[in-house]
Amino acid sequence: MTAFPYLGAGAGLGIAIIDNGIYAHPDVASRIVYKASFIAKTKNDDYGHGTHVAGIAAGSGTSSSGPRFTCSFRGVAPGANLIDLHVLDAKGMSNDSVIISALEQAVKLKSRYNIKIINLSVGRPIFESAKVDPLCKAVAAAWQQGIVVVVAAGNLGRNGYATITSPGNSPYVITVGAMKTLNTYPRSDDQIASYSSKGPTFIDPEVKPDIVAPGNLVGSLLTPGSTLLKEFPGNAVQPAEYMVSGSIAPPAYMRLSGTSMAAPRVSRAAAILLAREPDLSPNTVKARLMKTASKAFPLTSIATDPTTGAVYPSVYDLFTVGAGYLDIAAALNNHDSANGYALSPAVVWDSRLGTALLQRPLGSIWDNGIWGLAGVWGAQVIQPVSSGSSVAWGSSAAWGTSAAWGTSTNGNGEK
Repeated sequence: MTAFPYLGAGAGLGIAIIDNGIYAHPDVASRIVYKASFIAKTKNDDYGHGTHVAGIAAGSGTSSSGPRFTCSFRGVAPGANLIDLHVLDAKGMSNDSVIISALEQAVKLKSRYNIKIINLSVGRPIFESAKVDPLCKAVAAAWQQGIVVVVAAGNLGRNGYATITSPGNSPYVITVGAMKTLNTYPRSDDQIASYSSKGPTFIDPEVKPDIVAPGNLVGSLLTPGSTLLKEFPGNAVQPAEYMVSGSIAPPAYMRLSGTSMAAPRVSRAAAILLAREPDLSPNTVKARLMKTASKAFPLTSIATDPTTGAVYPSVYDLFTVGAGYLDIAAALNNHDSANGYALSPAVVWDSRLGTALLQRPLGSIWDNGIWGLAGVWGAQVIQPVSSGSSVAWGSSAAWGTSAAWGTSTNGNGEK
């Protein structure tokens, strides 16, 4: 891993992982400062999702520190403490009341453990406006208490537009979509993952995701005997990839794909900003990350499912990539402050013109010279945004009737 400013950032800062528990992996065990379960369980992180997410947000890389590949799996903010709030069962399922209880607990523990960030790599279909959705109200309450809330966008993007999951439809939170690095160091060839959920959000409708980050085939912590390991045994990373030749040890890492993996990338970016400037408001953190996100994308790309061979085209509009691609270095070089809420804007569809127009939320920061719409989403959004009615505004948005907690992690990724 290339040296990065503030690599050891986050000491004393708390990140609440609301997921399915965190296994006592050597890379994080010493920094799990609080654990609580809101469901009946037989084992810590028997699904294998929460530990993987925690490793992306704050893994130390201890288990990959052989002489050849020192800290191959080290998180960018390995000094952060972790607050483990267990809400998913062994199949990655849960319900609203459990998630809300965990959110409320994180707020109660804010001062005791210096909780600055909540990571929610979970989601379920949207059934009502964010104004009345109990999950959205709960994340908004945490945000208003001074906690940055980062939420996975969902993995329903192959169903088209309007597929963001709740509580990613909250205008307060940072909703994160997933990019593919294509196993290359340069960002210039990176593409959106076809499964990354797209906006506008169902019912309201709002511009989501807010930002995109790497989330495909991400290597992070493995939980022995977990459900995901049993489902995707080939995704375990063999020790030969990160230890000296001849080392004998069971795999300590595995690769998973999904917006669940992209969200903790943004959580750790927020941790780096807050480690340097602890008094930043959640709105300033969100606004800086969005304003400094890279706007350089191709016009379109095509993904092929490695199993079925199905082809999925993507268009790089603001409903697909939001304000752009996470750029931590650029965010560190920005010193603007937000005096107001960084609420995600809504869009209004004009059927006569066949265009969609951004609508600034009342009380938002997006209407001044520092945080103007053009600086955050790119100049093209000042003009009407073309969006055919059969695409973003069609009535055929697919919504399952069962909850999708854990956002249906795709183990194999895409070609």
